[in-house]
Parts: sequence; C-alpha cells; structure tokens
Amino acid sequence: MKLIHLSDLHLGKRLNEFSLLEDQRYILTQILSLIAGEQPDGVLLAGDIYDKSVPPAEAVQLFDFFLTRLADQGIPVFVGNGNHDSAERLAFGARLMSGRGVYVAPVYDGRVRRVCLEDAYGEVQIHLLPFLKPALVRHVFPGEETGSYQEAVAAAVSHMELDRAARHVLVAHQFVTGASRCESEEAPVGDLDNVDAAVFEGFDYVALGHLHSPQRVGRESLRYCGTPLKYSFAEAGQEKTLTVVELGEKGSVLVRELPLRPLRDLRKLRGTYLEVTARSFYEGFNREDYVHITLTDEEDIPDGLAKLRVIYPNLMQLAYDNRRTRGGGVAGGSADLKQKSELALFEEFYERQNNQAMSGEQREFARRLIEEIREGELG
Repeated sequence: MKLIHLSDLHLGKRLNEFSLLEDQRYILTQILSLIAGEQPDGVLLAGDIYDKSVPPAEAVQLFDFFLTRLADQGIPVFVGNGNHDSAERLAFGARLMSGRGVYVAPVYDGRVRRVCLEDAYGEVQIHLLPFLKPALVRHVFPGEETGSYQEAVAAAVSHMELDRAARHVLVAHQFVTGASRCESEEAPVGDLDNVDAAVFEGFDYVALGHLHSPQRVGRESLRYCGTPLKYSFAEAGQEKTLTVVELGEKGSVLVRELPLRPLRDLRKLRGTYLEVTARSFYEGFNREDYVHITLTDEEDIPDGLAKLRVIYPNLMQLAYDNRRTRGGGVAGGSADLKQKSELALFEEFYERQNNQAMSGEQREFARRLIEEIREGELG
C-alpha cells in the first residue's frame, strides 16, 4: 500500500508581513501533480493545516481546492488537526466529507477515528489521533495519570484497540523526544511537550506533524515529513520534499522522498552594500526569491531597505553585522548617551529596528509623548 505523508501546510501564513498564499497554491498544485503520478492509496495530513485557529477565507478556499482535487481523483485523504488548528472548525462537515473519501479527526472524546483500507497483504488501519494536551485527556479520563504530555498521549494510545495481526498507521501531531526543532516552531519552556517514541511502538508507520524539518526519530517508520515550504530563514538551506510511504507485508515499510521546488525560495545573503548590489552577487537565482540580507558595512546605509528592494523586491529582513551591532547595538560610550536627548536616542533605536528613519509625523508624536511622560513624572 502506498501513502503520501504531508503535514504543516500552515495555509494563510504570513512571513515578515508577506502573504504566502500564492506560494502555497503553487506548491499544493505541484504536490497534486506528483500525487497524480504516484497514484497512492491515500494521503495523510498530519495537522497544522492552517496557520491560525481562525484562518482567513482565502486559506480555507485553498484547502477546499486541494481536498476537492484529491477527491476528484478518488484518493482517500486522512486529516488530523495540529496545535495551530481549531479541532472544531476543522472537523465541521466531517461526516459529509467522508462520503467523498475525506476523513477528518473529530474533537477528541476518548475515541480515535479509525479507517480501514485493504491491499494484497490484508488490512491497513489508519488512526487519526488529534493534537493532545494533558488538560484535554484529563477531562476524558479523570482517574488516570495525565499530568504531562507523555502521560496524556500514552493514556490516549492505551485506549486504542489494535489488532496485532493488522498493519497500523498513526497520524499524529506531537513532539517526539529526540527530534530536532528549528526557530520557526514554537518551543515550550523546558520541552514540556515531549513524548517518548516508545509510546508509538504498536504502529507500523507513524506519520508525524509539528516539526518543520523532515526527519526520522529512531526508527525509519517514525517520521516527520516537514513543511512543503520554508517558513523561516533558519530553513534556508533545507531541501523540502514529499514523503512517499510503501507498506508491504507486516513489518515491511519503505520510505522515499520526492523533491519540491517552490515558486520563490528563501535565501540569506551577506556582504557589504556594494557587494550585495553588484549584479554578479545575485546572478544565478530568482530575483523574486524571499531574501534576508546582512550588511557588514560599519556605517548604516541611509534608507537601505528601500534601496535594496529595487534589486531584491521581496527583501524581508535587513540586518547589520559590524562593530556597533556586535558591541550591543549602541554606538558610542556612556558619555555619548548622557549627552543625547531622549528623542535622539529613540530616533536611533527606531532606525536600527526598522532600517529607516522616522517620518516627521512620527518624530512629532514621539516628542509630544516624551513631554507628557516628563510632565507626569514632575506632577
């Protein structure tokens, strides 16, 4: 049996205030083309379908387009929810959609939705485990130990009835101990959301969502497929892929990856202003790519962000790496600071944060605000 493993679409996401909907439609269309070529028996979507629990209408329409195209091809789809999703909103119309082969995890009530498929080797049971927090499981099983994520997920799995003779695929959205995070993912203090891989030992393949980097955790068949697009400049060097899983007889699992090519890539550039504006510097890649530039000039470039966007229209971030920034971000010593007014210091701070000077209206607003604060302190 052949399955496609996807997760963390984050439809509707904005990166540095740039909407990624066009990029997401492009990559989903590419994925649909790859799926048509592979002709799988099902598609697993392991949560974080949307970037927000209340997604924009355009994101919902894009997901509707994706599901409809898969349903039209007669390919079953198995949808789990993630920590960014609203379980209630995602499950709306689930019973209707199951008639078109789209199976969505319901709001967790102690039961996990199971769908059975068959191939030449017998039955494959696909289980849709929603994203679980301890409080949710504690409400369902008040008499059990569910104080941590580990205990909560273990309790939920223990209540699932697994036929040991069948093959079992779990769709889940949790952080498994030993996996690697990157900066685009939410990391709770102290890794409190850790779940040990041993909890999932009863499953032949575990299709995980939550982490953005494709990776296995321990065994080959316990995997994160990663995001289909790069959602952080920390991912700039990654190769995004589509994960294809093939189940043979019980105990036989083969995994391969198909490369994905984005409409616009995420790239990091570094050098002096003259270097990054030289034609030879940006030749060889799409000028429409999303870019993070670090300038190494000792002096800030006036209106540098606007000037560089003439060459790099999708420049998202501009930073400096020089003596000033390495020394704490403030030019001059304490004597210089004492000689400057509050307004002058605020203007410098604003320019360093935004890579542009304050407008006259902003400066006047800041001046009045500083005066009001002073009057309040004196009063």
